[in-house]
Amino acid sequence: MQPSPCLFFLFLCAGSLSARPAITVYNHNFGVVRDTVPLELESGINEVRYTGVTTQLEPESVVLRDATGAIPFSVLEQSYRGDPLDEPRLLELYEGKTISFLKQVGDKEVVVAGRILRAPRPISDRRPVQKWHYHSGYLDPIIEVEGALVTALPGRPLFPELGDDSVLLPTLEWKLYSEESGSLEAQLSYITEGLSWQADYNLVLPEQGDELVLTGWVSIENNTGKTFTENTVKLVAGDVNKVKKDLPLERSRVGQMLFKESAGQVESEKFDEFHVYRLPYPTTLHDRETKQVEFIRSGAVSTTKRYVYDGAQLPYGWRSYGGVNQNQSYGHNDSPDVAIYREFKNSQANGLGLPLPAGRMRFYRADADKQLEFTGENQIDHTPKNELVRVYLGNAFDLVGERKQTSFFKHPSRDLIRESFVVEIRNRSEETVTVQIVEHLYRWATAKVESEQAYDRVDARTIEFPLTIAPNQAASIDYTVEYVW
Repeated sequence: MQPSPCLFFLFLCAGSLSARPAITVYNHNFGVVRDTVPLELESGINEVRYTGVTTQLEPESVVLRDATGAIPFSVLEQSYRGDPLDEPRLLELYEGKTISFLKQVGDKEVVVAGRILRAPRPISDRRPVQKWHYHSGYLDPIIEVEGALVTALPGRPLFPELGDDSVLLPTLEWKLYSEESGSLEAQLSYITEGLSWQADYNLVLPEQGDELVLTGWVSIENNTGKTFTENTVKLVAGDVNKVKKDLPLERSRVGQMLFKESAGQVESEKFDEFHVYRLPYPTTLHDRETKQVEFIRSGAVSTTKRYVYDGAQLPYGWRSYGGVNQNQSYGHNDSPDVAIYREFKNSQANGLGLPLPAGRMRFYRADADKQLEFTGENQIDHTPKNELVRVYLGNAFDLVGERKQTSFFKHPSRDLIRESFVVEIRNRSEETVTVQIVEHLYRWATAKVESEQAYDRVDARTIEFPLTIAPNQAASIDYTVEYVW
């Protein structure tokens, strides 16, 4: 029995709520944030302001509640201020007013007064603008200094004060009604865009042989405008449905996951129809940071290399071709390329046996100098345990395929077509190879195949021939197919 892979993420099941701030990151550029809000409530209406939320928060997803039910309260009103003050916003607030600017003159700094006639602001795509403004994406400011108009800031602006209603960080504001006074730690949960993660796998083969070392990494990206300090981080693997804004009804599917938390810790289990993983320790995700964490390592994964020749370059959607295909030349744009696939079983006996999130698999092989050389990569979809992983890596340099139609007959009075093919593979390498030849029965759903070589009937429209070719030799298969409709 192969050794079990080392698993660094732990599954989360339903259980008690933790007071530690936590985020759950999904594959599709959004996440769920959970935090606590200390409340000092008086009997009656209370006004509460909470900073520290993200700049991409979805206001309609916000849930504020007392998870213990000790002090029942209701939310009468909620506001989200996602426009924190910065220099352009302050300049806009002081339009029409005179402020001081700190200006560098030689070795000295002097203060000059300027009246802001127009603050710099982004150019709207809907409004035609002069071409000399387009390069910056902003309308130039207009400042009146000593009776003259300048189209640039005359120095660093010195603002006298902030407005009473100004916010320096994205802010949630509530009006809460409570029947009694008391203190509590309310739970805040909301959905935000700007969080995403993806899996990457590095698979290293030795100089000789097909048993590889697999290492899996996750890359977590935070572009929310907020730094998450010492948060529990969970990752959801699976295709969670989430609709566009202005269609909030389907968001309830994601909302069901807001209050799921973990008390147990096992290697891997399902959560609803998805898989959830957690970093084993609290971590900090800085804004605009990409953090990579190793989540799986297995040193004994047996793999198989497959060569596949699919010579008929059929157009996309050929299976839905309307009616009987009677075009003699259809499917004869043959390709010489023999594809290379690497496949392995995602099973415990093969050193794995756990859900593999969708991601990119990169294959390397050691050369004669013991250096790792890149041999191909491709994407895999979410792969449950005990399923086969099959990755296309490119085309073989020393294998050449050729496919020919040797006969075609259409009966003049019956609904019958009979045609024959020969497929040849030339092996210019120094080793014996086996190529799986894929042939499509593309004319009609009912087809009778005759061949002296063994083949597998994969489905009603596909057959496959295994063909072994010696070094520097060529080999071929031939068959006849008859369609009656």
